[in-house]
Amino acid sequence: MSVEICARRVGSVWVKMAARVSSTCALFTEAVGAVLSSWPVLQIAVDNGFGGVYSQQKAEWMVDAVQQYFCDNSDLEQHEVEDFLSDLMNNEFDTVVDDGSLPQVAQKVCVMFQQCQQGKLAEVREHIHQLELKRATGRAKVTPVKAPTEEEEESGDDEESMEYDEAGAGASVSSAAVKDQQPPSATATEEEDDGWTVVRRKK
Repeated sequence: MSVEICARRVGSVWVKMAARVSSTCALFTEAVGAVLSSWPVLQIAVDNGFGGVYSQQKAEWMVDAVQQYFCDNSDLEQHEVEDFLSDLMNNEFDTVVDDGSLPQVAQKVCVMFQQCQQGKLAEVREHIHQLELKRATGRAKVTPVKAPTEEEEESGDDEESMEYDEAGAGASVSSAAVKDQQPPSATATEEEDDGWTVVRRKK
């Protein structure tokens, strides 16, 4: 009888541990989704169909891919996560990310993964809440800029701007797009002197 009771207790402990791991894994997946969905570069790629007709599905798949990457690899360094995200954006959206946002995105994911491992689930939930608020109050959008001058036309400058407004902040992001005749394929980004981000297509 004592052996049976002991076995039941062990089984109960394993069930509780499995449930805890599953809950932590689900929370980390939610955290990854919050980080990626508030990433302006990915927003622009999805909204403009850089990944084709299944751009939204690809963005959702990226969440699971990043989560699985952390589960399959122990002690990941931030630069490894940056490279992984960069490869995903390049392969799935033909987009080169060069606006300085990769380190920030990778750091957020790494920090919340460590917090999940340490059982700091309340902190992770708070970070998720803050990211969701940011996503709700600001989103990248395409708006036309002023008509190009003759000099710009001669130089072949055919850029548009993409503004990114945040509530109460008045911040904006400027991005360049290709000609309307060209199908969306890829972007690269660079910092302007005024603090705006320019997104350029790969040639």
